[in-house]
Amino acid sequence: MVEERRDQRGGRDAREGAQEVGEAWGRSARPEEAEAWEALVATARRTVSEGLVVGTSGNVSVRVGDTVLVTPSGVPYDRLSPDDVTGVDLAGDRVLGSLVPTSELPMHLAIYRATDAGAVVHTHAVHATAVSTLVPELPLIHYMAAALGGPVRVAPYATYGTPELAENMLRALTDRTACLLQNHGTIAYGTNLDQAYDRTAQLEWMCRVWLTASSVPGLAPTLLSEGQVAEVGERLRGYGQR
Repeated sequence: MVEERRDQRGGRDAREGAQEVGEAWGRSARPEEAEAWEALVATARRTVSEGLVVGTSGNVSVRVGDTVLVTPSGVPYDRLSPDDVTGVDLAGDRVLGSLVPTSELPMHLAIYRATDAGAVVHTHAVHATAVSTLVPELPLIHYMAAALGGPVRVAPYATYGTPELAENMLRALTDRTACLLQNHGTIAYGTNLDQAYDRTAQLEWMCRVWLTASSVPGLAPTLLSEGQVAEVGERLRGYGQR
């Protein structure tokens, strides 16, 4: 995918797939930021190895205080090093690094401003993207929709990297921790990178289940009610180890 952007600071056009490097902005990374960057890169590489993105089509971010570390635009994740740390403040101004942040930065920042998210994962996962073209909401095929807050909505299509897309996404995320982006992909957030990634993977899996069940000729999948999913949501509050 080729994405055109304008770097707000330098006023230069850039394209996804072409790494743009300039002078480093601001200060050096603090120890906690360097550690978070390492985890971010590992998560970004996982999205590729587990088939949730192709090339550099997705993006990942993590919040450390008032700084948002984010994958840079158009750089293959296997090439990222500790020296490539890229960070912005909540207004979107670069404070760390020399690489241009992802063009999907508006979506990430919108989530951090509106929620208590600690990390965000955006992918172009195949089954989820397919579902986003078919329905306004993922049918309740499995009770794990409760782990995402309820029925997963599809945010109406808007051009990537625009405020309109970020606004559509926020509406779809009301009382949810993940949503589909029409003809685009997925976005999910959590308190940390592991949780954000797990929610992304769970959403892709549910989409795959629904598509698989719906493909059987002459049969339609049995769906759960919102009440049944809400009941599971209550049970999940006490799930796992204390």
